[in-house]
Amino acid sequence: MLNTILVIVEQREGKLNRVSWETIAAAQAIAAETGWLIEAAVAGSGVGELAKEVAGKQLQKVYAVESPRLQSYTSDGFTNALKQFIGQRSPQLVLMPHTYQVRDFAPQLATSLGRALVSDSIGYKKDGERLLFTRSMFQGKFAADVAFTGEAPWFVTFQNGAFRGDQAKASSSSVTVETVQIEIPESAIRTRPEAPFKEAKQAVDLTQAEIIVAVGRGIKEQKNIDLARQLADALGGELAASRPICDSGWLPMDRQIGSSGQTVAPKLYFALGISGAIQHVVGMKGSRAVIAINKDSEAPIFEIADIAVVGNLFEIVPPLIEEIKKAKAG
Repeated sequence: MLNTILVIVEQREGKLNRVSWETIAAAQAIAAETGWLIEAAVAGSGVGELAKEVAGKQLQKVYAVESPRLQSYTSDGFTNALKQFIGQRSPQLVLMPHTYQVRDFAPQLATSLGRALVSDSIGYKKDGERLLFTRSMFQGKFAADVAFTGEAPWFVTFQNGAFRGDQAKASSSSVTVETVQIEIPESAIRTRPEAPFKEAKQAVDLTQAEIIVAVGRGIKEQKNIDLARQLADALGGELAASRPICDSGWLPMDRQIGSSGQTVAPKLYFALGISGAIQHVVGMKGSRAVIAINKDSEAPIFEIADIAVVGNLFEIVPPLIEEIKKAKAG
């Protein structure tokens, strides 16, 4: 019997988290090397339509894991439901996106089954018959390859941007969707969920942004951030920053990209006046396209930039904004 990879697809308030497509792409890449089968599961209440959406990808089967007690997210509810479901399916490998929600319940889920969890992986490799999962160490200065030594199921979460969601292969044939009803005792839920937590009124989940304009110390003064905001608005993107900008209070902490902030993988990442310290790069290196503007031709950010512009951002950005607006109007 072939081993199975099970992808736990995340949904929030009835919408699929786009990072889950990256996890499916990871599963497909691993399956191509191992020959393992791929299945996916969506947990919640009334998630049948979401399961059908997932079934558009190249998978063997998709499960809608249903329970009224999963209507609102709780770590106890998801742990209880997925523990039962995984116990029924006995997959070899369980893959999940490394999101805030998964970080909340995945350690509890793995521990409840007496298994290990390799979290925040940035890739994998096959070493003979072993699968190794790569994790960044010491803020991206080193990388460690980790192998499981215990029995399956093995639990792994992949960092946002480790794989490209648009490379998840679509299915050319009908994929079966099966609904699995899970009984969760009322006593199993020990918490009562409230509204999703946000640090501040302007809090934003940059992991969902497709275009990001980020500023660094090259912006010089807080008032100059408005220039970057204009560029973000023109592009229909989000404004972000490196740590020094947020530490100075020029932008709120929820806008910080990097090892101590958010990890993002947008389609387009504009780096304005950002030198490219490793602590920042580990948070955005999964971006599909990077455009960097910096007057220092030796800035490390240019090593990962797809387009490197050496020059004064205050001379380059204003006409760029105007050209974008003209293109949109035309």
